[in-house]
Amino acid sequence: MIPNSNHKILLLGSGALKIGEAGEFDYSGSQAIKALKEEGRKVIVVNPNIATYQTSEGLADKVYFLPVDAYFVGKIIEKEKPDGILLSFGGQTALNCGLELYRQGKLKAQKHKSNLTIEQLNNKPIILGTPIEAIHKTEDRELFVKTLKEIDLLTPRSQAVKTIKDALKAAIKIGYPVIIRSAYSLGGQGSAFAKNEKELQEIAEMALSNALQILIEEDLTGWKEIEYEVVRDCAGNCITICNMENMDPMGVHTGESIVVAPSQTLTNEEYHGLRQIAIKLIRHLGVVGECNVQFALQACRAQNQKSKISPAKIFFKNSGGQESQKYKSKVKNKYYQPARN
Repeated sequence: MIPNSNHKILLLGSGALKIGEAGEFDYSGSQAIKALKEEGRKVIVVNPNIATYQTSEGLADKVYFLPVDAYFVGKIIEKEKPDGILLSFGGQTALNCGLELYRQGKLKAQKHKSNLTIEQLNNKPIILGTPIEAIHKTEDRELFVKTLKEIDLLTPRSQAVKTIKDALKAAIKIGYPVIIRSAYSLGGQGSAFAKNEKELQEIAEMALSNALQILIEEDLTGWKEIEYEVVRDCAGNCITICNMENMDPMGVHTGESIVVAPSQTLTNEEYHGLRQIAIKLIRHLGVVGECNVQFALQACRAQNQKSKISPAKIFFKNSGGQESQKYKSKVKNKYYQPARN
């Protein structure tokens, strides 16, 4: 439910179609506009792509065909003075834009603590949906790992670095092969496997040209890849919509794999154990809306032994049910305890 004080909502749209930011955002953004209009809100959309449904005449109250970046969106905020802003309907571009606007002091969090006057705060749109703190925690690789350790989810050996030199040192410490994961990215951009120092140096150089931080991480290739769709409201109530299983193991990009719903090879203990961790994870992060958690599962069928699991990828989704944010930092839990409920 959107607060009654938010009469005018700014929605950062889907923008150009590219890997990780494709037509699903046009669909979910359009559904968001319809839902907001049903609530009697005025909706302003920023979307430079004229070939999208959400920019159709009569859907939103106003459309700005401008790039989704901090400069242009900041100018729109100054002109329109919206009460609220939605960041989860434009993929990584919109998320990065929202983070930058928040750093510039042009947006306010839902629980804003500041020395600014009431008048100054009222001139800033409030961030609706998933809090900005949760977005930041999941975008920053190092901060994300620390956050997950707070709830006793052990991470695979990893190290966040900002230089090629540090990346090479981290790989020696972790041991080859390693996975390189770029921060603040979507759709696997800047991420790859490295079997030796030469490959790592080439990949790290390319990744750091587009991001300020990369994560060097141990390789979990060959583990099963399982997904859970979870929805959480602002009061902490959660429901699991379904679970899915990738036919290909870890090491094959999700976008190139086939997913079957529901999962076909999990035991009852594995199913409920993964479900329990998914709910625990999004509650701790404070997600508001839909979230997709992808697990790496090293199944063990030996008697008196339990499978090893690792939430391998985390996607925050918008209310339209489409992918909104893709976080590839990995988390490893020791040996899960099956849910008792």
